[in-house]
Amino acid sequence: MKHQVAAVAALAATALLLTSCSGSSHTGSDEAPTELRIGNFVDLTSWDTAIADIGFNAPYLSAVYDPLVAIDGSGEPQPALATDWEYSDDRLTLTMHLRDDAVFSDGTAFDADAAVANLEYLQDGAVSREAYLNVSGVIAVDPDTIEIALSARDDRLLYFMGIGRSYMVAPSALAAGTLADAPVGSGPYVLAADTVAGSEYHFDRVAGHWADAEFPFERVSVMPMQDPSARNNAFEAGQIDVSYGDATTAKLADDNGWNVVSQTASWVGLRINDHTGEQLAPLGDVRVRQALSYAFDGHALLDSVGEGQGTATNQLFAAGFTGNDPDLNDRYAPDLAKAKQLLAEAGYADGFEVTMPMAPPFQVWQPAVEQVFADLGIRVTWDEFQYADYQSNAPSYPMFIAVLAVDSNPIATIARQLTVPQWYMPEPDIAEFPELQSQVEEVLAAPQGAEQDAAIAKLNAELTEQAWHVVWYQSNNIYASVPEVTVEPVTGMMFPALRQIQPSA
Repeated sequence: MKHQVAAVAALAATALLLTSCSGSSHTGSDEAPTELRIGNFVDLTSWDTAIADIGFNAPYLSAVYDPLVAIDGSGEPQPALATDWEYSDDRLTLTMHLRDDAVFSDGTAFDADAAVANLEYLQDGAVSREAYLNVSGVIAVDPDTIEIALSARDDRLLYFMGIGRSYMVAPSALAAGTLADAPVGSGPYVLAADTVAGSEYHFDRVAGHWADAEFPFERVSVMPMQDPSARNNAFEAGQIDVSYGDATTAKLADDNGWNVVSQTASWVGLRINDHTGEQLAPLGDVRVRQALSYAFDGHALLDSVGEGQGTATNQLFAAGFTGNDPDLNDRYAPDLAKAKQLLAEAGYADGFEVTMPMAPPFQVWQPAVEQVFADLGIRVTWDEFQYADYQSNAPSYPMFIAVLAVDSNPIATIARQLTVPQWYMPEPDIAEFPELQSQVEEVLAAPQGAEQDAAIAKLNAELTEQAWHVVWYQSNNIYASVPEVTVEPVTGMMFPALRQIQPSA
């Protein structure tokens, strides 16, 4: 979530949606609609590939831009503008072979020089740089080949590129600095003139696009609607074909004959940024963190707040993917007596005081936190923020309620949850724990395959034992579609790209 909107704004958006999209392109048969209409959750953050949020921006960005690397529902990188690639034996050079038939919407051809210019731009981007931290240089070998030099082996690079960090834009737009105003890409669609920014985005199909078979819809429309009732109402009214859903959507599916798919998307719980106890001494004691883990009933929270859509677990690695061990899901089966015992052993039998941030999106979990803390004698004071301010302020607190995306790639999980600064983790402190840091290094150095997977499992077990964060559950994202359209979810992307939205077979 990026923004919160008032109820009146949501109603207005719904009214606009139902009015502006009343001319349905549905065939009324088993044939796929000629126009794909998507009900997304949030608005586009930017056309600028260096600062765009890849979470919910995929439908917008994948319409107008081609990536070097795409990704499938299993999290595996797939060819796009890069037709294939290979690493050197020491895995410090990545050679990519490029298509020679892609053309930007300004009429210029995509080639190696364009790829180099884009990768250098992304490497310097305020947000996109996370994908390229180990890139030391990029060169054009010939018009259809590039080499990416790495300062260290990086098993997450292709994954990050695939989930939205390798979109290519016309070099002319990079030079002009106009990406914030309008996209100039080589994608399968171009932004249509009847687009209303912030309300409805329309895209017209590019004739003769190199991958036109992968993008069969003549037109794509994306409508951002944060209010789930608005999306469900629009779906029932036949105004959209694909929707970011919720538990209500899933229930409506049976009555309406919709397709529904879901996949692991986020972890929910208390994010701890002070494992050393420098700000809040109790958090520096593993027994206190374990006590907090025992005190919360993740199953109950998943059922009551998450509406049963997810997995109750204390783990950081994504459920269903490498690193996650289902046998550890009940490591902290709810046990309030055990929690109190651990607090007493740590010297906090009477609890302690803590100040935490609060914003509207997290109020659904606030009563549970207050109840559990009261049971443990923990006295909490809430600092109130609007959500936009929550992101910039929450990381300064020793712990806070968080809903954070998970990744199918376990090396990306290590980066985003443990080692690489993020908005929610500006100063990672895992290096203060030599045993954990050593295990991280062991994972990164291990040969890919069974040996690395075993090292990841060992790290996961120790993180869980350390109660590194108080994870309550991992939530699923739900997507619904009309019977003529199928959606393939991608863990790591809050909304799939257009490649993952296809006519039903």
